[in-house]
Amino acid sequence: MLRLAVPVVMAELGWMAMGVVDTLMVGPLGPAAISAVGVGAAMHIAFAIFGMGVLLGLDTLVSQAYGAGDIRDCHRWLFDGLTLGALMTVPIIAVCALLAYAIPSLGFHPAVAVQLHGYFKILMWSTPFLLGYAACRRYLQGMHLATPVMFALLTANVINAVMDWALVYGHLGFPALGVAGAAWATLGSRIYMFASLLVAIWWSNRRATHEDLWQVPRLIDVARLRRLLSLGLPAASQTLAEVGVFALATALAGTLDPISSASHQIAMLLMGTAFMIPLGVGSAGAVRVGHAVGAGDPLRAWAAGWTAILIGVVFMLGSGALFVALPRTMIGWFSSDPEVLSVGSSLLMLAAIFQLFDGVQGVITGTLRGLGDTRTPMLVNVAAHWLIGLPVSYTLCFVMGWGVWGLWVGLTLGLIVTGVVLMWAWIVKIKQYGDGSQAAGRQPHAIGETP
Repeated sequence: MLRLAVPVVMAELGWMAMGVVDTLMVGPLGPAAISAVGVGAAMHIAFAIFGMGVLLGLDTLVSQAYGAGDIRDCHRWLFDGLTLGALMTVPIIAVCALLAYAIPSLGFHPAVAVQLHGYFKILMWSTPFLLGYAACRRYLQGMHLATPVMFALLTANVINAVMDWALVYGHLGFPALGVAGAAWATLGSRIYMFASLLVAIWWSNRRATHEDLWQVPRLIDVARLRRLLSLGLPAASQTLAEVGVFALATALAGTLDPISSASHQIAMLLMGTAFMIPLGVGSAGAVRVGHAVGAGDPLRAWAAGWTAILIGVVFMLGSGALFVALPRTMIGWFSSDPEVLSVGSSLLMLAAIFQLFDGVQGVITGTLRGLGDTRTPMLVNVAAHWLIGLPVSYTLCFVMGWGVWGLWVGLTLGLIVTGVVLMWAWIVKIKQYGDGSQAAGRQPHAIGETP
């Protein structure tokens, strides 16, 4: 599990590090700039994540094909994923363009709105490269080739940091573009991410002894796209339900004063960085469980799933303890404003409460995906976040006057419910899979034994 999880986790951390670097770079420009970058990134990912979520279906399809020894089918799913990503790009960009047009009238604080508009209208053009990257990444991870993904994201962060430094403040002969410069840097780094994974796929295929990647059919196959959508749409809906509620909370925080909005953005960034560990472990768990399912080995699927959950729980207990012990130090990495330090530190204390539940739901979403169940996480996330968490957040923040703390109390409640219900769902589903396999006459292999 760790051999696969470590490079996947490093890739997730590399993904999150781009937002951290952007926030660090614009931090000296003031709380309004921090808020604009955070809100703009959250608004874009709220739409792009749907397309990336649809491609999560490749985790199940590629890993199960790989577990069954059908490399040809793995190759075909890559082309199906790239095709579907291209088809989804147009409507996502169209929606983002409408949102960019509407930003001045959405009620953002005036100091935030003007910078947000310039940032978002550049960032939305990174959508096709994000979707292409997502398809390539799921294919590589499903075939146990996670190291190229880690390399792409780590090097992309170097490119992003250098471009931030050059474009935000006007170095290396470039004009000082401020917040817009951070958007151009992110766009450039995402183009690089997609290109580097294409090179990795070409290189790995060139060295492989199995059937050549380019010899498989590459024409659009409606039946295969429909199968990918049947798995991907629930996964995308689940991802959208989870990420969307946090993106909406960030947008709502942007209507508050810049201090509250900047504090929310920094605390959310730190919390999100910690969440990348269980998210990466969940992706590894999806692949390991999927391999076991493809090989018809329920005992190995059981072991892989519980191993992933244990790793996620241990880490999130540790990260929660750090949030309690060092809140002002962590907030101080991004801003020296005394009010931001005070408000942000109190938000990190709330984050420490839901770290465990956030980690559990992140890992179990992956292990269930390995079993082929993307519907349960979708239903649980919609109910917990949108029917419980968000109404509580809005009521406490805007009706009862708790401000940004009210937003976070509601988010905490939604995550607690999600974590508890998904843990119960995993226990039931893995037992059903094992019982069903034995009833069908399959004999589980010993843990770790190759079928």
